Amino acid sequence: MDSPSFPTGRSEPDARAAEAATARPAAPVQVAKGTAALAVPAPGFDIESLITEDDEPVDMLSEKQQRLLTGPLYSFWAGPGDGRPFLAAANVGVFPEPRNPAIVPDVFLSLDVQVHENWWDKKHRSYFVWEFGKAPDLVVEIVLNQNGNEIGEKRKRYARMGVGYYVVFDPLRQVMGDELRVFRLSGGGYERHGGRLWFPELGLGMTLWEGEFEWVRGRWLRWTDAQGELIPTGKERADQEAAARQAAETRVQQEAAVRREAAARQAAEVRVQQETAARRQEAAARQAAEARVAELEALLGRRST
Repeated sequence: MDSPSFPTGRSEPDARAAEAATARPAAPVQVAKGTAALAVPAPGFDIESLITEDDEPVDMLSEKQQRLLTGPLYSFWAGPGDGRPFLAAANVGVFPEPRNPAIVPDVFLSLDVQVHENWWDKKHRSYFVWEFGKAPDLVVEIVLNQNGNEIGEKRKRYARMGVGYYVVFDPLRQVMGDELRVFRLSGGGYERHGGRLWFPELGLGMTLWEGEFEWVRGRWLRWTDAQGELIPTGKERADQEAAARQAAETRVQQEAAVRREAAARQAAEVRVQQETAARRQEAAARQAAEARVAELEALLGRRST
């Protein structure tokens, strides 16, 4: 996504702010911070001079893909561990130094940072690197045209900023021969990150997934866990839970049916045993009666003689 700029027909206060920012550029002071220098505002710096919002529209494909990458992290990702906070955001300006223009990634993820409690204030609505104390750990750019220079200048800017991983998703192959390229920061520049798309420092991986998201079927960029399983969306988790409940109910019903069948079989066996015993008793009684008749007949025969 391009850097923010004034929309056509900007107001006079906006124009004055832009002129003030041009006339009084901030003189950043460089402070060592990890492997990169962290620019901080000079005394008297006015953050109101920065352009943090514009009216540039976002296309629907990018908007859906952005939410598919941010929403599941907050809903169902366990996080980097040990209660460490994180910030995942889409289409938010990142200011590596106190001057315009910002760079606006489609998605970024930054570990061990938190949004300020007064986040409505302009000085907390963007990602000011000097305020958060670090650059984002991972940035995703979604390429839908050839205007963003994602493989050129934008990649260099992210490297200078100190972003650990740079992900370029080019579903239409506008600037690359493949859909997805992942770069890892090494020695002040980026090198291709091959093999399994796993980011050990983040505890996350990525994959291209063919499926349906919000009634749109396509090929999407998704997060995965250490086992390579997708970090689910809210709908997917709800569907999984519903399927689990249905499976549990089905299992209960099947177990109840098995118990009923076993009880019926046992009852039938008891009836068979009872009927067999009754037949045996009947046969024994008949045999005893026949013996008695024979005995009487023999007795009568002796008397007649």
